[in-house]
Amino acid sequence: MKKYNFNAGPSILPREVIEATAQACLDFNGSGLSLMEISHRAKDFQPVVDEAVALFKELLNIPEGYSVLFLGGGASLEFCMVPYNFLEKKAAYLNTGVWATKAEKEAKLFGEVVEVASSKDKNFTYIPKNFEIPTDADYLHVTTNNTIYGTELLKDIDSPIPLIADMSSDIFSRPIDVSKYALIYGGAQKNLSMAGVTFVIVKEDALGKVSRQIPTMLDYRTHVKKGSMFNTPPVVPIYSALMNLRYVKAHGGVEAMEKLAKERAEILYAEIDRNKLFVGTAEEDSRSRMNITFVLKPEYQELQDEFLAFSTSKGMVGVKGHRDVGGFRASCYNAMSVEGVKALVACMQEFEKAH
Repeated sequence: MKKYNFNAGPSILPREVIEATAQACLDFNGSGLSLMEISHRAKDFQPVVDEAVALFKELLNIPEGYSVLFLGGGASLEFCMVPYNFLEKKAAYLNTGVWATKAEKEAKLFGEVVEVASSKDKNFTYIPKNFEIPTDADYLHVTTNNTIYGTELLKDIDSPIPLIADMSSDIFSRPIDVSKYALIYGGAQKNLSMAGVTFVIVKEDALGKVSRQIPTMLDYRTHVKKGSMFNTPPVVPIYSALMNLRYVKAHGGVEAMEKLAKERAEILYAEIDRNKLFVGTAEEDSRSRMNITFVLKPEYQELQDEFLAFSTSKGMVGVKGHRDVGGFRASCYNAMSVEGVKALVACMQEFEKAH
């Protein structure tokens, strides 16, 4: 039976990316050595980093003056590094979910934090709009996609102050105007690579503005200067990222990825809205294309475990919703096929007929 991976992260990757990475772990570039055991300073590995950086810049049309970094620690470490490097007196945060809340909490250790808006009042089921951005803040931080709640900010904000974004779960799913951002970061284990590497896109002249001393490893300038090679980087995840970047380019770039994202989302949301058993949890104008969340209607709540068991028996993997929302979540990252979404829809329709 074919299985479809709807896990929120670590999540689905293109099969060819998995196979290429696995092969390199057996024998990297015909060297007779595993990718897992070579030096990051080996002459064969530097081209991996160079090409990954070049593809980042090409696929996202990154302007001059920006560096692409591959770091460790996940997005959670960036919650700390961002204010360490950018917060002098005050920062502004848009609170749209758990990860935005955690980022905001870390920033409060470094200075004043203003919450420009929050959707906590409705359990983060929408993206706030028409909020005021304080012009005296050092930066505005946003989380563009909220994996738990199924909401997404699909347009780049026009900000009068430096804009910083956590794009862990929707990077490379749509074109973005990088010039509007001082920094973009994210954990790789959704749309980019396996877990273990963090990507950072940083505007170089935005750094060095704070008066505090920054520990060497937490200073973005360290990694810009050393090209992500100040210490041993996560070699295998970077290689996996390169394979995935090649995949995105070969399949039409981020424009093609966005077209597929729209198609998948339209198919699944249409079924959620039509089906007599289910209802979506996110407000329609805030719905995520990456993480589609839905629950059983109140009169059918007792069927939750039954649907999970039924969908699993049909090859649907990872559709259980996060505990903060409940119900179900279908994560539809770049590697998810339209066929997979249609298989989930067929599963929902069959379950509906049975009840």
